[in-house]
Amino acid sequence: MRNFLDFEQPIADLEGKIEELRHLVDDGEVNIADEVGKLQTKANKLLTSTYAKLSPWQKVQVARHQDRPHCIDYVNALIEDFTPLAGDRNFGEDHAIIGGMGRFRGQSCVVLGHEKGNDTESRVKRNFGMARPEGYRKAIRLMELAERFDLPVITFVDTPGAYPGVGAEERGQAEAIARSIEKCLQIKVPLISTIIGEGGSGGAIAIAAADTVMMLEHSVYSVISPEGCASILWRSADEAKTAAETLRLTAQDLKELKVIDTIVKEPVGGAHRDPAGAIQSVAKEIENHLKDHMSLDGGTLRSKRREKFLAMGRP
Repeated sequence: MRNFLDFEQPIADLEGKIEELRHLVDDGEVNIADEVGKLQTKANKLLTSTYAKLSPWQKVQVARHQDRPHCIDYVNALIEDFTPLAGDRNFGEDHAIIGGMGRFRGQSCVVLGHEKGNDTESRVKRNFGMARPEGYRKAIRLMELAERFDLPVITFVDTPGAYPGVGAEERGQAEAIARSIEKCLQIKVPLISTIIGEGGSGGAIAIAAADTVMMLEHSVYSVISPEGCASILWRSADEAKTAAETLRLTAQDLKELKVIDTIVKEPVGGAHRDPAGAIQSVAKEIENHLKDHMSLDGGTLRSKRREKFLAMGRP
């Protein structure tokens, strides 16, 4: 069954009526096929108009949708012969970050990404996509491996933020994130990052300081979650909607601010309605940008990447 968000209720009602009609026996008095066609056209128009004018808070809800394709879905669909690599060679393995080697459209590469999980068991195992220090140190290790073998790095970002637990802080969470960002800016191989859902704070940018930063049309990318921002500024998470509008966290806002480079269009109704279509749209953009970056030498790549981030915020 399709899972609907609160603002999608009118669409859910129409699609519910369509399903009811499809299960009726055609007695000849009413042309059920015609009625279904009319309702389907109406539902499609409503879906298109609704998603054409989503508010920032509604985009946050879409970015968090449980049926939205996750990192592991992109890896399974796009990366051939994927070989996962585990551990940071210091403390342990972090299942919130997937990492490994494989081939994208015939090109050998290193892949990294946050994984939230898709059911209770996997979400607990993946810590809801919130990485600990060992996850970021694993990312550093794999980026160094990519540079050693001259392999491009492809990352998929989908996290509410880095895990803020006591153990994570004791093991140097802030230092691990900072060094991961530093490594992104140091490596002399192409680095392409896509925000596929939530891009939360330093936990996201730790693997997203890339040559090309892309965002899916209804994903979000922000220094803090709307709820976190609301609890600090208004002392109430009830103001999350107001915070979302103020943070300018949508792909459209961030493209205008030159924080990201490319917006990847999603299927009508969001990536959760057509995961395969969304994944292929991302793949096409990655392939195009990868071709551009593979023609540059390592020194030029690193220099251009650093300049891009230094230029952010300049008038």
